[in-house]
Amino acid sequence: MTVRVRFAPSPTGMFHVGGARTALQNWIYAKQHDGVFVLRIEDTDAARNRPEWTEGILQALDWIGIERGTYEGPYYQSSYAPDHAAAVTRLYGEGKAYYCDCKREDVIARTGNQHTGYDGFCRERGLGPGEGRALRFRTPDEGETVVVDLVRGKPTFENKLLEDFVIARSDGSPLFLLANVIDDMTMGINHVIRAEEHLPNTPKQQLLWEALGQTPPVWAHVPVIVNEKRQKLSKRRDKVALESYRDEGYLAAAMKNYLMLLGWAPSDDREIVPWQVIEEEFRLEEVNHASAFFDIKKLRAFNGDYIRALSVEEFIQLTTPWLSGTDTIPAPPWSPSAFDAEVFTTVAPLAQTRIAVLSEIVEYVDFLFLDEPAIDEASWAKAMKEGAAGILDATVDAFEALEEWAAEPLKGALEAVGLARELKLGKTQAPVRVAVTGRSVGLPLFESIEVLGKERTLARLRAARARL
Repeated sequence: MTVRVRFAPSPTGMFHVGGARTALQNWIYAKQHDGVFVLRIEDTDAARNRPEWTEGILQALDWIGIERGTYEGPYYQSSYAPDHAAAVTRLYGEGKAYYCDCKREDVIARTGNQHTGYDGFCRERGLGPGEGRALRFRTPDEGETVVVDLVRGKPTFENKLLEDFVIARSDGSPLFLLANVIDDMTMGINHVIRAEEHLPNTPKQQLLWEALGQTPPVWAHVPVIVNEKRQKLSKRRDKVALESYRDEGYLAAAMKNYLMLLGWAPSDDREIVPWQVIEEEFRLEEVNHASAFFDIKKLRAFNGDYIRALSVEEFIQLTTPWLSGTDTIPAPPWSPSAFDAEVFTTVAPLAQTRIAVLSEIVEYVDFLFLDEPAIDEASWAKAMKEGAAGILDATVDAFEALEEWAAEPLKGALEAVGLARELKLGKTQAPVRVAVTGRSVGLPLFESIEVLGKERTLARLRAARARL
C-alpha cells in the first residue's frame, strides 16, 4: 500500500504556524515511506474564501520547502460537490441517516438540560428532505468505536455517548465531517495526520467511513500548540501568521527546525539540527501528547543562531529585501541613492553577530545611509545627562586631532577623554554613540565611526552638542 497523506487548509486568512507544523509532519511522513503528499484546499466557505489566501498558502508552503510541483494537487474541495451529494443520497437511501427539523431550543425543552446533546427525536419520524431539515447520521446505540492513533494509541469512544450528528444542511450542502471524509476517500488518503483538536470528530468520521463501506485511515493526532498562558494559539490574540514571521526576517530553516520541535525532539537532547537529521529521525510514535508551547523568545534565539551560521555572502543576500523593500516588506528610511553596497559589505559581518531577525538590519545600519541619525528619544534621555556636553566637546577636539581615522586610534582618543573625567569607556562612549548612530545599542562604535567617516562623525557630534 502506498502511503497517501494530505494537508487540507482553508483559504480564510493568513497561514497559521500550527498548519505549517502539520504540513511538515505530513511531508516528512510521506517521504519516509516513499508515499504521496496531497494538498487539498478546502474552499467551500464562499463567504470567507479569497484567491489571495489560496496563493498565500502556496507561497507559505514554498517557503518551508514544500514546493509547488513536488506534491499532488492542489485539489479544491468545491470540485468534489457531486461526490458529497452522492454520499448524502446514499446514506439517506440506506437508512443510515435521517432528516430532522429540530431546533436547539426544542431539544432543550424536551430534555430540560441545555448541555445535553441531540436526543434522537426524529429518528423514526420518517421525514424527507425539505426546508429547515438537516440530515443527521444515525450513530450506533451500543458498542464502542476504537480509533487507532499513531500518537495516542487506541482512544476508545462509547457509541451511546455519540449523538446523531448533522452531516448535511437543509440545502444539501455537506458539513465538514462528511465533506472531509468523502474527499479523503476520493483521493485515496490512508493516513490522516492532524491536530488533536480534531480527535473528538474522529469516531464520528470513522463511523462514516465504515457506513460507506471503506476502511478508515490510520489516524495521528499531534498536540495542539499553545501560548505562554497555555491557551490554544488564536489568530485574534496571538502572532500566528507564518507570513508575518517570514516578512520579519525569520529564516525558513530556523522556522522549520523550531516547528518540528513542538511536540517532538531529535536524539541526544539536540535542538538545532540539520533538516536531513529531522527527516531521518522524526517518528509520529514519539510525538508527545502534551500541548506544545510556542515560545517566540526561543524561536528568536533559534533564528539568531541560524543567522550566525550563514556565510557573510549568504547574510548579505538574505538581508537585501530589507535594504530595498518588497511588496510585503517596507522600504528602508533612506533613499535608494544613499545606499552604498560597499559600505554595507564592510559592516555586514559586525551586524550578523548581533541581530536575531533579518529586519533588524535596518536599525543597525540606517545611520550610515541617512543624512542625520534617527534619534531614539529614550536612548537620548538616558545618555545625554549632566556631563554629556563636556564629553561631546572634548570628543570633537580629540577626533579632530587624529591623524589616522581608524577604530583603534578612535578608541584610544575616547578613552583619553574619559580618563580625564575619571570615567570608564562605557560611560564616556554612551553620548557619543547616541549622537553618531541615534541609538544606545548597535554595531561596535569605533568600527561604525571609522566607516561613517571623519566629516560626518564630527558634524553629528556638533549637532548633538547644539541640541543640549
